[in-house]
Amino acid sequence: MSIEKRLTELGITLPEAPRPVAAYVPAVSSGNLLFVSGQLCLVNGELLSKGRVGREVSLKQGYEAARIAAINSLAIVNQELGSLDKVKRVVKVVGYVASDPDFYDQPKVVNGASELLAEVFGDQGRHARSAVGVNSLPLNTPVEIEVIVEFDMEG
Repeated sequence: MSIEKRLTELGITLPEAPRPVAAYVPAVSSGNLLFVSGQLCLVNGELLSKGRVGREVSLKQGYEAARIAAINSLAIVNQELGSLDKVKRVVKVVGYVASDPDFYDQPKVVNGASELLAEVFGDQGRHARSAVGVNSLPLNTPVEIEVIVEFDMEG
């Protein structure tokens, strides 16, 4: 089954790939790896939520923010490769979570991205990962997600 059909099955519509908010490019390829710049939980150009998880943002809202950031990452992968069917596997995800000092469930927040990628790509969506708590993130987003994918250079 194509990834496009899988997205439809899951009720996911890829947005237009988000544009950079500073001096960087959305993604860079090296060999057969595509490194996607950190993505935020932007929906129609607006943050889904703002603030620190454990304070202004609940764990559930943080999870959803990570999921949206992963969908935005997929939009960039699709733009860069021309098709998500070229993805051989998701190699690594790094999730940054703007956290209240007493919040320690960053891995549960980043599961929003990890579980989405596994839903979309199956076993090829399972990946290495880091979940990092930070004091603040750009635009006051609660989550920023980086993705590295391996792609088929022939396809």
